[in-house]
Amino acid sequence: MYKDKKIKVGVGFATGRKNFHKVLRSYINNWRESGLVDNNNISLHIIVAYDLTYNKTQKKDYINLHPDLAENIDGSIYIGCSDIEEEIEFLNEQNIINEEEARKIFGKGYASQRNAVLYSAIKNEMDYLIFLDDDEYPVAVTNSQNYAVWGGQHVLSTHIKHLEQADLTHGYHCGYISPIPFIEYNDTMTEMDFRSFIEAISNDILNWDNVKLVMENGGVTYADTKILTSDITEDVEEINHAKFISGANLGINLTNPQRVFPFYNPMGARGEDTFLSTCLSQRKVLQVPCYTFHDGFSTYNHLLEGVLPIKLKFIKSDNEKVIKRFYKACIGWIRYKPLLLYITQEESYSEKISEMRERLKQVLPTICTYFGTTEFMNILANLEKYNKNVERDYQDFVEVQKIWTKLMDYFVKVR
Repeated sequence: MYKDKKIKVGVGFATGRKNFHKVLRSYINNWRESGLVDNNNISLHIIVAYDLTYNKTQKKDYINLHPDLAENIDGSIYIGCSDIEEEIEFLNEQNIINEEEARKIFGKGYASQRNAVLYSAIKNEMDYLIFLDDDEYPVAVTNSQNYAVWGGQHVLSTHIKHLEQADLTHGYHCGYISPIPFIEYNDTMTEMDFRSFIEAISNDILNWDNVKLVMENGGVTYADTKILTSDITEDVEEINHAKFISGANLGINLTNPQRVFPFYNPMGARGEDTFLSTCLSQRKVLQVPCYTFHDGFSTYNHLLEGVLPIKLKFIKSDNEKVIKRFYKACIGWIRYKPLLLYITQEESYSEKISEMRERLKQVLPTICTYFGTTEFMNILANLEKYNKNVERDYQDFVEVQKIWTKLMDYFVKVR
């Protein structure tokens, strides 16, 4: 499988959480258990882009890996603000790209963090890069006779196994992958009201059928036992000019940098994985049989200490923390949906925006009453703002790809 060449594998994290070291410990132990650490044909390197402002953390929360863990990997790269500034200065001085162009790639935001990891992996001549999230763990949960059944997942080795035949590999997710809480319908908000709201803000992956199924399970997505017990891969289907992936449990083949695309999101928005999805028409994207458990509400940190619950809690919309997270997710979705529509359905863009606007005008007062906050009215204002700026955002999206191409051409030339 690996022939005579040592495969350099980068494991990328874009993080800002204080419990990062706990998550990393869990993954490194998983790599050791799976046999990757002792495989002389594979060289493992972690690449961590950290944000100190996200949760008011300190640099020490990310670096200074414990020696017992460090001995299991071949190298580590840590990327903070000062490191990015140094790299921008280097690129400018070497006339590879200018400072303004570099800041489009490495500026603020989620996409920029991922680009810093991706760039570092290519610069350090990694063959593969696997992105993992700091709130996802290498376990899968199924629901058997109303009890949670847990199993370990060899996430890294699964991606490595299949990346030789693909440009990208994309795993599965279970747990609390949706920020939408369980909704108890009443006279204030009916199922039709909530469906209208979800359809207004959703995309081709987040749609009503998926949301309804997750809500019926109390907000939990369980792993499919057929996938867990198979070694079957599937080509990711193209839907509306996009091969949808997620930003984590994601493998990228770096052996030809000119086939690699950057991440992008509009300023203040998310969707960096979704916008990457729209670039992949001419790329082979494989869905591979490995799960990660998404701890979306940060309620299962004890999983990292070996405590496996028999039942998973319903996430109900009866507390401020859950409502706030759902609200922030809705804002994130509405901020990137105009650009997504513009890229994938430009011919019907104005019509779809008008339809979204009318639906939101009708249903947002009901949403506000149900959740007991007027904040949800901001969704409509954000739609108007990002609709107004959609052509500018599209030009930025195209420009980032052009700048990235210059970077990749440089790396190919100097190798």
